[in-house]
Amino acid sequence: MISLTSHGYGLGLHTTSSQLGLSLSNFITETQTQTWDLDRQLSNYLHQYLQEFIQPKTWQPFQFIAVAKGPGSFTSNRIGMVTARTLAQQLNIPLFGISSLAAFAWFHHHDYSINDPIFIQMKASRGQFYGAIYYKNKQENGLDVILNDTVMKPEDWEKTLQDLNLYCQPLITPSKLGMTVSSVLELAYYQWQQGQRPHWSEVMPFYGMSVV
Repeated sequence: MISLTSHGYGLGLHTTSSQLGLSLSNFITETQTQTWDLDRQLSNYLHQYLQEFIQPKTWQPFQFIAVAKGPGSFTSNRIGMVTARTLAQQLNIPLFGISSLAAFAWFHHHDYSINDPIFIQMKASRGQFYGAIYYKNKQENGLDVILNDTVMKPEDWEKTLQDLNLYCQPLITPSKLGMTVSSVLELAYYQWQQGQRPHWSEVMPFYGMSVV
């Protein structure tokens, strides 16, 4: 496993809901997480809170950034993604895009055994639901994907679960997801340890459906 260099940190951003979440960690001695309920004020305060959050550090110690890529609020998701991509480009460091559903699953992974499917569901528009199904892997350092993030009608979800021979109750996401930013950062760190170094230009938001 690859670790961060001495005094190195990762930074996590979660903006896909009305709650901003920021997290930083060196994954050894220091982890810091904070949330703000900003709703429509996200664009007005994100950069201010981000600068204040990392103090007294400068940007130099950060070796990667992790951002929740959706699904979630279209506008909030876009703001966070643009901010994360810009920072990663300016700092010339990797950017990891982590599913909001995967982060929520990892946030609750201690409640599940390795063989238990974790079915995450989030309300979408037009009577549909975002959803994904995971197992936590045997090393307990990440998630194995059974069904990647997608959006379906309720009856289609029922059929999908039957086809997969899975009988599990969904874990419903709350309206505020910023508190799962630590999971966004942890999942990215596990990928970092495996040697992944995604370029900022590779990371795109997941909206799930066309915007009308």
